[in-house]
Amino acid sequence: MQSPAQMKVSANKVIERGRAHRAIGRIRAAVAWRGGAAALTERDRSALVQALIREAEDYDADAIVELRFDVDSVRSADIDATPLNRVTATALAVRYAEAA
Repeated sequence: MQSPAQMKVSANKVIERGRAHRAIGRIRAAVAWRGGAAALTERDRSALVQALIREAEDYDADAIVELRFDVDSVRSADIDATPLNRVTATALAVRYAEAA
């Protein structure tokens, strides 16, 4: 298992100068639901990436590509209800096609 510092993470489809890789599968993590005005912090972003890394390691992935952050929202049927938001992170866990 790799340490989080060794796991390559990229928002792009490519890693390490275009190193060939094959997809293992999509992975996802989310923070807790919050009031609509609550902002995403750097701590939240880091926790999401760490959760993705742990899941990728469960699948023996070498890297994570196509990292994206999205906001899910819900609103109660009550007119005065506070909307709730949560940030989710999704990525594609990959394994290198050949040794470097």
